[in-house]
Amino acid sequence: MKPKLTSEAKALFEAILSLDGIDECARFFEDVCTIKEIQDISQRYAVARMLDNGEKYQKIEAATGASTATISRVNKCLAYGSGGYRSVLKKNKQSKS
Repeated sequence: MKPKLTSEAKALFEAILSLDGIDECARFFEDVCTIKEIQDISQRYAVARMLDNGEKYQKIEAATGASTATISRVNKCLAYGSGGYRSVLKKNKQSKS
């Protein structure tokens, strides 16, 4: 069961959807998140891409510096999550085709 989004979360997601291009997106996230938060989110997405490409935990750990716990959590989200990673990964693959 998905948690109900708060009005604040909806407003944030609407703001993100309104961003125009990577530079504006980067500026927004630099203001909203700490450098560490951006690094952590970026690392998780890199892990998701590598898992989606069939890479093994050891290679992912070496390439990204992610812990096996982080890799396992991302893998669990890919398998049983709400489909967010899968949706973005699919769109990213299609845009590169």
